[in-house]
Amino acid sequence: MTGSPELLAALEAAAAAASVIRECYARALEVRLKADATPVTEADVRAEGAIRAVLGARFPGHAFFGEETGRHGTGDSLWLVDPIDGTKAFVRGYPMFSTQIALMREGELVLGVSSAPLYGELAWAECGEGAWLNGRRLKVSDIDTLEAAALSTGNLKSLAGSARWQRFGQVVSRLNRIRGYGDFLHYHLLASGRIDAVIESDVNILDIAALVTIVEEAGGEFTTLEGGRIGLESTSVLASNARLHGPLRAALG
Repeated sequence: MTGSPELLAALEAAAAAASVIRECYARALEVRLKADATPVTEADVRAEGAIRAVLGARFPGHAFFGEETGRHGTGDSLWLVDPIDGTKAFVRGYPMFSTQIALMREGELVLGVSSAPLYGELAWAECGEGAWLNGRRLKVSDIDTLEAAALSTGNLKSLAGSARWQRFGQVVSRLNRIRGYGDFLHYHLLASGRIDAVIESDVNILDIAALVTIVEEAGGEFTTLEGGRIGLESTSVLASNARLHGPLRAALG
């Protein structure tokens, strides 16, 4: 395939992580809890190491921000990496987890790779070059009314505790369909036109950075629930096929 050196390196890094993940998935692993009570395994640590080795060798001047090892280096180019987004699924033995690799340049997300090796999907995108899933170009849906739309949700804990919860319920009552595909999957579905919007209120930038570029390059829109651009401090998501972004923002308040 073609692409920038950065995209090709990110795909190589995702493949290196996939090799580690497949090997670890086949056997029992010790699970420990981090300070925030989320699980981490040998696979998380080793996969991040494999990714960092590839990216560090290709771009030694780039900064790196990983879920397991934190932030290293400075500069205008920053790699954002979650080696296993969905460790709880990995530990429980079902394939709803992925490796997320994104590049942020001067504060703007410019490429993303979302690799779900056990689920069998590899998505990638680069600004101006389109979005792809398993080699097929992606395009969001043309659905333009809430009444015809399918929406997927992720973690809604803080939304459920807010004044906006009632308005969200009113949105749900208007939808054609609501599901909770979660993690990487509902963004892959959105970018490929199989669902029309995603709402999450409790995320980490490392969970979504790669998916921002994938959705946007497929023709979608990806903001916070308040409509702001996605940055390092973002914790919520409103992603859509773009046609529904305005109606959803207006309905949510």
